[in-house]
Amino acid sequence: APELVSALKQAQTPVIGPATVIEQLGYGTTIGNGASTEAVGLTIEAIPAYNTTAERLNFHPKGRDNGYVLSKDGVRLYISGDTEDIPEMRALQNIDIAFVCMNLPFTMTIEQAASAVNEFKPGVVIPYHYRGKEGMSDIDAFEKLVAGTRVEKLKWY
Repeated sequence: APELVSALKQAQTPVIGPATVIEQLGYGTTIGNGASTEAVGLTIEAIPAYNTTAERLNFHPKGRDNGYVLSKDGVRLYISGDTEDIPEMRALQNIDIAFVCMNLPFTMTIEQAASAVNEFKPGVVIPYHYRGKEGMSDIDAFEKLVAGTRVEKLKWY
């Protein structure tokens, strides 16, 4: 919500996001899929975030939204954004920590999320944004589906 961002940001806080977010806020720097920038000592790469399942296409169309890879001092952190199990996520390399969403009907199933994590193999995966319309995604079941990556379960809700 624009009001929340305005309340939290400080005068020196850079605000970077996709065009739709920056337009809603009325300030900030636009970054699109595949672009990168630097701010506050971080390299920020905009990774596409979108739906692929027919009944979810209206939530996050391809080309509009971003996930992000943040890098500093050789450490790479991925934040999936609202997305499904897409090729751009599966192709990620050298990710130390990955925040991966899995809330239905808006993003992906735990099976899709686990399959993608098993493909790009981050050092640690942290499920987030897992409360959907029908309740919480089963994070314990997700953990059992992930092979070779430590799952860190935080209490978001």
